[in-house]
Amino acid sequence: MGFVATEEQVRAALRKVLDPEIGKPIEDLGMLKGIEVSDGHVRVDVLLTIAGCPLRDRINQDVTAAVAPLDGVRSVEVRLGEMTGDQRETLVTQLRGDQAPQQTFFTSGDTEVIAVASGKGGVGKSSVTASLAAAMAAEGQRVGVLDADVWGFSIPRMLGASGQPVGFNNMILPLEAYGVKVISMGFFVSDETPVIWRGPMLHKALQQFLGDVYWGDLDVLLVDMPPGTGDVSLSLASFLPSGSMLVVTTPQDAASKVAERAGRMAQHPNVRLKLLGVIENMSGFVCPHCGEITDLFGTGGGRATADALGVPLLGAVPMQVSLREGADRGRPVVLHEPDSPAGRALRELAGDLVRQTKTRVGKSLPLTVAPR
Repeated sequence: MGFVATEEQVRAALRKVLDPEIGKPIEDLGMLKGIEVSDGHVRVDVLLTIAGCPLRDRINQDVTAAVAPLDGVRSVEVRLGEMTGDQRETLVTQLRGDQAPQQTFFTSGDTEVIAVASGKGGVGKSSVTASLAAAMAAEGQRVGVLDADVWGFSIPRMLGASGQPVGFNNMILPLEAYGVKVISMGFFVSDETPVIWRGPMLHKALQQFLGDVYWGDLDVLLVDMPPGTGDVSLSLASFLPSGSMLVVTTPQDAASKVAERAGRMAQHPNVRLKLLGVIENMSGFVCPHCGEITDLFGTGGGRATADALGVPLLGAVPMQVSLREGADRGRPVVLHEPDSPAGRALRELAGDLVRQTKTRVGKSLPLTVAPR
């Protein structure tokens, strides 16, 4: 009689199977209902968090791939069931830890929150945010993006994230693209639907994005702020008293002056965000044929904004056709053309930001999201 795998060996192999949305072993989440081993035939019962889980096929494949290579395993059967309401509630309580409802689902105190702001629209704030997130994730950082530009959401398109987040028991699981976890109003309304909401409704939506979304163990959460200093920006700033801020501007004087006002929001006594510096976007146009740079929007705006705010100019990102094309198609230039002028500039910025924020890792992240 040949060697036959044991239940203990199967269970050990399944420790490598993670829930693809939550990122923790299925056994730790109460999803592994049972294992049966008989003469080389293995049956694994797995409980899905909800019926019709969009990643049920991946879970099936991951379980099979973990168990099938074991010596003595002749066949693997995966039976998928569904958690009861009580089991889901136990899972949510476990993930929250000691936190009260409508607090933050960050599972460690080492998450650095960076708000990316601009004084006006059209300066490329969202493309910078998406590119920084993709570059950080490519370097091994655990990254999330909260698309707080509720009127002009564009992060899902730029990162190629599509679908609708799964939610249960007041917990929302973000979608993922290029290793970046993403939540956006764009997942809940169509591109053609205008978001016509007043301040209190927007405030409530942001509470849910921060308090009800399970972000997991993140190193960095980038927040794509709406342009200007309106209700949404002020609400988020009040929620994130220990966060940081980047200001994105273009070289032209008009954009620089408006960006300066946005940056001063971080210096308001009721906001208490740390202003990290300024990024100058659209810093010259790179000709796709000869590589010559033309200053379409002038020069010096980023430096002027940084000097006025008393912070460093962190870097300048040139314009190039592939940067715009990549944003439209969900193909970040930092991944698909990493050695292009814009790709290099954004990757260097991402690396510099990670090094800066690592010096503050270890502090707590006291989000002040009020109970509902």
